[in-house]
Amino acid sequence: MPDLPQLLLFIVAGWLLNLTPGPDVLLIVSTSLRQGARAGMVAALGIFAGCFVHVAVATVGLGALLAASATAFTVVKVIGAGYLVWMGWRLLRSAPGQWSPDASADSVPLSRVFWRGFLTNVLNPKVALFFLAFLPQFIAPDAADKTLAFLALGLLFSVNALPVTLGYAWLAAWAARRMDGVRRAMRVMDRASGVLFIGFGVRLALTDSPAS
Repeated sequence: MPDLPQLLLFIVAGWLLNLTPGPDVLLIVSTSLRQGARAGMVAALGIFAGCFVHVAVATVGLGALLAASATAFTVVKVIGAGYLVWMGWRLLRSAPGQWSPDASADSVPLSRVFWRGFLTNVLNPKVALFFLAFLPQFIAPDAADKTLAFLALGLLFSVNALPVTLGYAWLAAWAARRMDGVRRAMRVMDRASGVLFIGFGVRLALTDSPAS
């Protein structure tokens, strides 16, 4: 593990990185706006669980395989890109937003919300590659057990991200309660989210393999 100054730098860097909008943040915000904070937080927990998968994958070496094998990267990339485009298409074709200050997350099974967040994160191979690129910077060259240090930092990064993602969910729901013309705003949000999800999927599909 890094010393205290390095550890604090790692935590701050993690917060800043998680504040950057991406598919995960977009999913949390759009879910909170449509169904309230509870559903948004469940989506965040799904993403949180997905991060643990990436940490485990990177720790055991599959992340290295994705970095080294163009074929493995392409397979995961195509699946992930297809999923993002499918979600974007669903948002573009959705009915006008039904969110209201009294909306209940029970209108959509929370298990479905959770798995949507989980798959959005797990099917993005760039997350595994991010862990492989970011975490080693904070592992001392003379660390006795680099694998254990990598796993510990990965878990810390994931836990460290949770307050940020839960905060996004709460903030989006809080803002929606104070917006005029919520239904019209939700219609615009659905369409914008759909376009952005498709854009994320296309960008992921066009990402070159690190091995190429």
